[in-house]
Amino acid sequence: MDKAGGQTTLLQNFKRACSAKEQGRNIESTLSKRTLRLNQEPQTLQAPEQGEKGGFNPQLELDSQQAREPEETHLLKGKGEAFQELLRKLELQEHLSRKLRVSDVLEISQESLKNGTPETFADLPWHFLRKLVALNMMARNTSLVHRATDDKGGSEEKQRLDDILNFSDTDTRVSLHPLDVLCAVLLCSDSFLQQEILSKMSMCQFALPLLLPALDTPKCTLMLWAMRDIVRKWRPHSLAESRGFREESLVLTKMPTISFVRMGSCNFSKSKLLNEILSLSQQHHDFFIHRDMESGNVPREIADGLVEISWYFPSGTENSDLFPKPVAVANLRGDIESHWLQFSFLTEISSAVFIVTESISESEYALLSSLQGSATKYYFMVNNQAVTSKETLGFLNKLAPVLKLNNSCVLQKGSATNEAAYVKVLQSAMATIMKSSPKRVSIEAMAETARQLGIQVDEDNKKCQSAHKYAKEITIHIKDVAKYKREKLRLQGEPWKNLAEVEKELCRMRNQGDIPLEKYKSQLKEKLLELRVQQNTHDLTDSLSKFITGLGLLPPEEKHYFLKWMKFDLDHIARENISKLRDQYKEKCKNSKDDPKMFPEHDKLISTSSLGVEHFMRELGQFYEAECSIVQEGKIAESQRQFVHLPGIAADLMLEGFPLELIDGDVSNIPLQWATDVLTQLHAKLGGRSRMLVLTVLGVQSTGKSTLLNTMFGLQFAVSSGRCTRGAFMSLIKVAENFQQDLGCDFILVIDTEGLKAPELAKLEDSYEHDNELATLVIGLSDITIVNMAMENATEMKDILQIVVHAFLRMEEIGQKPNCQFVHQNVSDVSAHEQNMRDRKHLLEQMDEMTKAAANMEKKGRELKFSDIMDYDLEKNNWYIPALWHGVPPMAPVNMGYSEKVYELKKYLFEFLKGCSQNRSPKDIPQFLEWVRSLWNAVKHENLIFSFRNSLVAEAYNQLSVKYAEWEWGFRKMMHLWVSEKETFIQNQPPDKLDTSVLTKLKNEAQEKLRQEAKKILDHLKQYFESGATNLHLIEKYKEDFRRSANGLRNELESYSFSKLKEAIEIRKGRHKTDAVLSQYKRKIEEKVDRLLNHCRKSKCKLNNDEQEKEFETMWRETLSELSLIPLQKRIIYKEMELHLRRDLENKGSAAWRMLEGARSLPTYKTQNFKMKNEYLKFKISVSAVKEYFTQECWHKTEALATSLIDECNSYTEKKANGKADYDDTYCRELLRMINEQLQQATVQNLHLTACFEVDLKLHILGDAAHAFQKMHEEFIKENDPLQRLRKLEPQYLSTFKVLYLEKDECQDRAWNFCDQCLRPALVDYMNKRLGTEIVDNILSSEQSAEYSTRSFFQLFVLKQLLEENDFNNYLQYTRNYVYFIKTRIWTHLLKLYKEKARLRDLEKRILSSIINKLGDVLKNSKGEMTETISAFLDNLCEKLQQDLVIPKDSLEVILFKNTASADQFSAFIEQFIPDLEKQVLSTFENLDIESKLSKLAVKPQDEIFKRVFGCGKQCPFCKVPCEAGAPAHDEHFATVHRPEGLGKFQWNETRRLAYDICSSSVASNNSFRCTETNGVFHPFTDYQKYFPDWCIQPDPSITASDYWKFVFKEFNHQFAKAFDALPADLPEDWCKITKEQALKSLKEAFILK
Repeated sequence: MDKAGGQTTLLQNFKRACSAKEQGRNIESTLSKRTLRLNQEPQTLQAPEQGEKGGFNPQLELDSQQAREPEETHLLKGKGEAFQELLRKLELQEHLSRKLRVSDVLEISQESLKNGTPETFADLPWHFLRKLVALNMMARNTSLVHRATDDKGGSEEKQRLDDILNFSDTDTRVSLHPLDVLCAVLLCSDSFLQQEILSKMSMCQFALPLLLPALDTPKCTLMLWAMRDIVRKWRPHSLAESRGFREESLVLTKMPTISFVRMGSCNFSKSKLLNEILSLSQQHHDFFIHRDMESGNVPREIADGLVEISWYFPSGTENSDLFPKPVAVANLRGDIESHWLQFSFLTEISSAVFIVTESISESEYALLSSLQGSATKYYFMVNNQAVTSKETLGFLNKLAPVLKLNNSCVLQKGSATNEAAYVKVLQSAMATIMKSSPKRVSIEAMAETARQLGIQVDEDNKKCQSAHKYAKEITIHIKDVAKYKREKLRLQGEPWKNLAEVEKELCRMRNQGDIPLEKYKSQLKEKLLELRVQQNTHDLTDSLSKFITGLGLLPPEEKHYFLKWMKFDLDHIARENISKLRDQYKEKCKNSKDDPKMFPEHDKLISTSSLGVEHFMRELGQFYEAECSIVQEGKIAESQRQFVHLPGIAADLMLEGFPLELIDGDVSNIPLQWATDVLTQLHAKLGGRSRMLVLTVLGVQSTGKSTLLNTMFGLQFAVSSGRCTRGAFMSLIKVAENFQQDLGCDFILVIDTEGLKAPELAKLEDSYEHDNELATLVIGLSDITIVNMAMENATEMKDILQIVVHAFLRMEEIGQKPNCQFVHQNVSDVSAHEQNMRDRKHLLEQMDEMTKAAANMEKKGRELKFSDIMDYDLEKNNWYIPALWHGVPPMAPVNMGYSEKVYELKKYLFEFLKGCSQNRSPKDIPQFLEWVRSLWNAVKHENLIFSFRNSLVAEAYNQLSVKYAEWEWGFRKMMHLWVSEKETFIQNQPPDKLDTSVLTKLKNEAQEKLRQEAKKILDHLKQYFESGATNLHLIEKYKEDFRRSANGLRNELESYSFSKLKEAIEIRKGRHKTDAVLSQYKRKIEEKVDRLLNHCRKSKCKLNNDEQEKEFETMWRETLSELSLIPLQKRIIYKEMELHLRRDLENKGSAAWRMLEGARSLPTYKTQNFKMKNEYLKFKISVSAVKEYFTQECWHKTEALATSLIDECNSYTEKKANGKADYDDTYCRELLRMINEQLQQATVQNLHLTACFEVDLKLHILGDAAHAFQKMHEEFIKENDPLQRLRKLEPQYLSTFKVLYLEKDECQDRAWNFCDQCLRPALVDYMNKRLGTEIVDNILSSEQSAEYSTRSFFQLFVLKQLLEENDFNNYLQYTRNYVYFIKTRIWTHLLKLYKEKARLRDLEKRILSSIINKLGDVLKNSKGEMTETISAFLDNLCEKLQQDLVIPKDSLEVILFKNTASADQFSAFIEQFIPDLEKQVLSTFENLDIESKLSKLAVKPQDEIFKRVFGCGKQCPFCKVPCEAGAPAHDEHFATVHRPEGLGKFQWNETRRLAYDICSSSVASNNSFRCTETNGVFHPFTDYQKYFPDWCIQPDPSITASDYWKFVFKEFNHQFAKAFDALPADLPEDWCKITKEQALKSLKEAFILK
């Protein structure tokens, strides 16, 4: 009978049996109601296997249908109440309407990390779901925690006998039946979680629900959609010899179905028997829950009517396989009388139905008779008692013709029957059925039958069907995958591969050949744009348009269905394609005569025959990237963009749990713009709350990496669905809000990678390079890296370890130190951890060896061990995980040990992450993107350590540099103030007290102060690194630089302090002789004044004012003529310096001596007139081209050397000339030492300089110095000559004389004189000592502070300013004489800043008011000290102010001369005059112009700012750009932006044109260089550190990074050429297109100005 006919007959019979008293009722409705009513009968609440008879008469049931109508409503209500009560127990009521979603289960929380037994009913659903996601075989266990009884003495005696007799292994009151929990969970889950549940159940080899009972729906439901995701592999015996296999979606696989049902009661467990039937003899597994399992004896509340299905799939081994082909086994829970609809469905779809019964009653006979005409084969499984019962035997005989039964269809089982033998009988019966051409029905086909019987199908909802229709419109046209990808996904494949190659070539320059570097780069950029334009010309295909519409316009749930349908259809197509290709490959292998070249082509074809949703998303990404490129080039307007909305769509998908492709494995490239914009959209959708911890798994292909992640986190990474993971995919897992603080993040980002050492890729070119790139990138992005290793793959394991070690070494170098966990799979022995201790040590030794080898390859100077480059613990970081399958697939369930070990690993990882959250802040999406960008850029350049440049590292380094600059200035300021105080103190001491012990004491005090301040900086540094500031771990390697800088600063300030103290003492002692002479003079003057006073008083005539002055003037002149005045001797400084120069050049040879003899007088030489001459260089090279090159290079280097030395020596001269000491011969000797030291350096020796250069340079430097020192010497004489000093006192003596003569109250006048002659100069001096530091403070706290915060920021601001000014002369000065340029800029800025006097006046007032307040306090306090004389009062005042003010002793002694005023009155007058004094001092400063003010300051603000921003002063050996390192004591020089070499005066030798190569491009190219350091021999740029080991020149982070200097060069090409006496550069065409705006943009990007 054909299928259709059989179906019609069955339905007719079924209706006839049920319609006797139905009165035209709809058959499906009746059956449904009857099922609902019967399900509520008390006896059916227990497990069907328990053997209690149902006792129903179907005919009577039908007859009394109308009579029981009112009861039906009541029973239906009762059924609902049972379901509602179960939901209440499980606390799932809310989820009946708001269904549970996959994300609810995957969310990471404290609860998700628990592994204990559930304690309450509410724990059961979550226990089941989480265990199932983790593939734990105990997921179905519904027992609650057993409360242990107290085990006290005598308890055994007290225990009642009935307790022992009533003992039950499961207390049914504190447990639920597992199937009830399963049904409740499924009914409370959305379609996608149902799918996930059944997929995981399938992996665990649990029987799956085929028909779900009618609980919240009027009819039971076929779970077709829920099974759609399941794919199974098997090997039928027909393929055993060829070792082939079948792989197919479970719902599409046609196979026989054999059903097992129960009629009435039964004294053995049908489900347990089925488990025996489906289990191999040595591999028992509980597919179905049965009464002897834990909680299996608990009465079922809602699960009756459930039909479960399980399968048997052969492995291709005839000896051990139970059946040669796949077979499905269905199992109805409950009695067929109660669930006739389900039974009818099974009879229709099954090849055979096994009915388990103890007896057959008349009513049961009537029901079974209605099956007449069914094509299904029926078997009865009865016990001995049934066979001996006449009634049962009679009915069986009657049924024989109706159901076509024979003797073999009755399988008798007695109490003495051997269980194993009975199982064999059943297996034999099933094997017979399978041989007899049974009907083969797929689950998809079963749905048709279900619909005809009124059974619901889960995927028949509108949303699912609408999405299916949408997906089908796309996938229906796909037949040949490779062809479809070529024709419909046109932007990926070759175009994308070509783009990737050009991008990498831009970084690697392998094929440059003879083309000039920058021109080659320009060509590549053009090619890149050309490829993007080509991509952009393609229109969207119909399928892509529909795909975008599906993603963009469908509601979220429908979109989810759409993507699932796409996945199922595409996977199915890809499997069919790959299966055909494998078959073809086998044929080719058999026919070995075929062309061997065909094999690689076939390999390639197989590797490109996968097709998934990710390929469609990749195509969208390419459309988006192409459009972005065109917009950036200005070829289309922003308003014309079509694909701007695509990143938002992809971001939504990530939020919904779909993985996003990060690395395209097919071309080994990252669609960077696409990934950036998708993740940026994601960041915005999350409201900026996107802190992530990144976990990655790496490993040899097919070692179960994706499965490991899927088990650990319940993710959906592709696992062998016709293909392996290609590239790297990211999935986002939400962390529960109550767990975010503990974990320190909002999400976990999991990255799954393509298998390393993939066989299908190994035959393709660049596979090792691809593996390296992948490993380096993902390890760099990770917080935790899991390295997955299968113990059987020893060789591959060694290879992958090598790749991993290289990647970790590179990460250590750039400050990234991820944690690493080694997972050794397929190790199941319980003693594995102990047994493998030796292996672990051996592994570590291997890793150490590999690390050393890798360190040598990466040119690391230090000895390294594996633990130096990563966070690794021998004991904690190795995990031994047993094999995934317990037994032989395809029938093997998941190994319980696998799940448990993976859980332990997961728990450890989260504990580790919780610990890490204290020390390391997680990345948010923008930071993660910056890592992707910088790592990918570095990976593309191959030499990662030299090419890595990360804005997060730069930002963290800049932040630390800013902080260090603050600490450094704090230290300097503190020492400036301390030195100022001590200088004041020294100046106030009598010279006889200034012996060596004073200097020693002050030095000790200075050292203590220095120690404290240096410690403060080191403490600040330590606290900063412990502060948890963003990305500090990335700059850990620079910590030592800053420590050394702090110690270097201490040494510098120690030298400064000691020299200032020594100088102050020498000055004070130097004045001692002149002070003694002056004292004698003053005594004579005072005697004369006294005599004159007496003489005038005795005179009878009263002298008027003019006469008083005339008398005094006469006396003063006579007295001076009487004194034997010996003025200080004036020295001719330049002659002394000439003498030193002659001595210095004595041993330099006759040429030097002759030059000196013919030299002019020293003062006639000025450094500004120093010019380079040909006679400064000497060469012995004969080849003219090489000679010309060397001359040019040496000329430039010599000129730079001279400029540098002149600046350094002038700076020293200026510092000494500004002091108050007299000229000393040591100053000249120090200048000569500085010059000689530089000239003796090896690099200078290579310049082949003549004696002429040395003599000329010294003459010019000493000429400038002689002029400055002469002026200094004359100033000293002016200030210190006794006669000059005495003349300064004349007005004071005259004033005193007048007051005494007129006998006025002298107190007020003397007090004013004290203020004017003593305090005013002291206060002016105080201001000059303090104002310099205050100005620096003011600048650093002003709006310009950012400009001077670090060397990098200063460079940025200077370059921006130059761009705005657009003045060639400024650029020329900047490139030619950087030191002079910077000093001039700072000086100009200071003058401009303080041009408004008000700005400086506030500072002056603040400084002055502090000392005035102190003076006022001292005067107030002195009132209570009862000083009797003015002398005592002033001594006391001077002593208290000796650290602050230097009160001139000369003027003070005049004040004391014949001063008889009251001390209190004197003090009161001083207090009175203080406000006027303050105004006068401020007025003094007010009247000075800014230049004069700055020149008088002790601390020169321009010098302090210069020190802050200038740095070490080293310049790039190629382009002369200055070093920007923030730590003064750094090992490595670097600059953010390098410039074309022509701006450093370099020319092409042959053409004399300016060179335009940029060294940041050259270091990544095949170019070579030669210079004096290489002795004229060409050397590869990639190995430039051989000659310049202290320079780090990183390749440009982007193709636009150097646009700033390219713009400058093209703007002033001709001017530079003229200035450098060369021809203009022949610049690449695209340089001429760069605009000022692009130049500024590139500058900001390079300096990471957000």
